Amino acid sequence: MKKLTLFTSVISVFIASNVFAHNIKINEALPLVKIEEKGELKLIDDQIEYQVWNSQNLIGKVRVLQHIAGRTTVKEKNIPLMSAIKNAKFNPTHYQTTNIINADDAIFGTAIFVKTSTEEAKKENEHSQIILDQHSTVKNAWQLKEKESLIVVLDKNAKVQYVSEGKLSSEEIDKIINLVKELLKNK
Repeated sequence: MKKLTLFTSVISVFIASNVFAHNIKINEALPLVKIEEKGELKLIDDQIEYQVWNSQNLIGKVRVLQHIAGRTTVKEKNIPLMSAIKNAKFNPTHYQTTNIINADDAIFGTAIFVKTSTEEAKKENEHSQIILDQHSTVKNAWQLKEKESLIVVLDKNAKVQYVSEGKLSSEEIDKIINLVKELLKNK
């Protein structure tokens, strides 16, 4: 009986540590992180330029932040959420989507395609904030899972209001959209 209890306890801790692997906490700022190589993409005269990005720069707007491994299968998990955000037509004066693409967590030999795809995405979605992370800097700082996606909703003070790793259910997507609408009322 004691062995069974010990085994159950060990399994519970293992599952909990895998389910809640990140170090992101509700009503707190994201752990500080800075990307110096590549970083935030800026579109200037139809050309992509890169600048240093720092998580402290997230203050000022309500945001849905997605951190994704540089893999098509991971990106596809968030298509329903990104479509719902586009359909909601949030005011860009008070709202911004922030996309962090981890090119270091890509299938071997595809990092150059991830970079090119990221640059094309910036040209198509100029209003979105897009960050290219070539060394898993954010993944490591926030203790995220490999080959996975993270969604965070931030209020205008960059405090976490919602966090989830992995594919979202339709109920979770509705919850995120409604949360953003509520946060925008309190701008």
